[in-house]
Amino acid sequence: MIGILSAFGAATSWTYACFIWRSQTQKYKSIDINLIKNIIAFLVFIPAFINLSSTTELKYIFILLISGIIGIGLGDTFYLKSLQTIGTRKTLSIETLSPLMAALSGEFFINENLTTKSWVGIIIVTISLFIILRKGNDFKEENSSFSEKNNFKIFAFPFLSVLCAVLGGLLSRMVFLQSNLSPFLTTEIRLLGAIIFLISLKGFKINFFLKNIEKKQQKRFLLSILLGTNIGILLQQVVFKTLPIGVGWALLSTSPVISLFFAKNEEREITKKIIFFTCFLFFGLTLIIL
Repeated sequence: MIGILSAFGAATSWTYACFIWRSQTQKYKSIDINLIKNIIAFLVFIPAFINLSSTTELKYIFILLISGIIGIGLGDTFYLKSLQTIGTRKTLSIETLSPLMAALSGEFFINENLTTKSWVGIIIVTISLFIILRKGNDFKEENSSFSEKNNFKIFAFPFLSVLCAVLGGLLSRMVFLQSNLSPFLTTEIRLLGAIIFLISLKGFKINFFLKNIEKKQQKRFLLSILLGTNIGILLQQVVFKTLPIGVGWALLSTSPVISLFFAKNEEREITKKIIFFTCFLFFGLTLIIL
């Protein structure tokens, strides 16, 4: 039960946070936003290293660092760039690929064989999310930097975000299956890996853009870090520790549905078809959970 609740909690946190992050992607580079949010989140979770034992095998730390580089360093940068190009709801919705990708990766790489009922549920969730996406059939938003003519660019960033996120999650799941490390500590190690990678990528130059924005916006941005990065990734790690990656990712992928509550901000009309396929999605989740 804790894994299920954590998944919905993480999805809710990410949905709220990415609306705030999107407002900053119109002004600052995605890599700068990702680096700053990870540094602040890392400092908040510094006490996690108290739980780092001298007996902890270095291979697990190394795997988690790589997981952070791929899933947070690369994945979140692509994610933020996608927010900039196609908007919040569409970015979340294109990630409909993630449950299937996660389930297949778990099947092939760590032998997590799901039941037929779970596979049916994951397919229902994927189809429902995709149709919810298609109801918003124009990919052109007010602040988008690409037009429909640039379909490859539109889809490249969210697809790479999904790929990196799933790979990062798979590595985390592998560590949890082989060790007793806590989600709190693994979150901090992953953040450290992302920070080292991003700082290196930027030539050790950090753009402290927070000092250039209004205090009200600073508070919102710091809140988004606490919710989306600290709490979001921590809850995600709880999911990876307690649930098979395919099942966990299907639950984590409910962000597009939660984003419907923010539909007014995205000029999104909630139609009867959207309501129907949202219910259908929860039917799929029920098959996965029960």
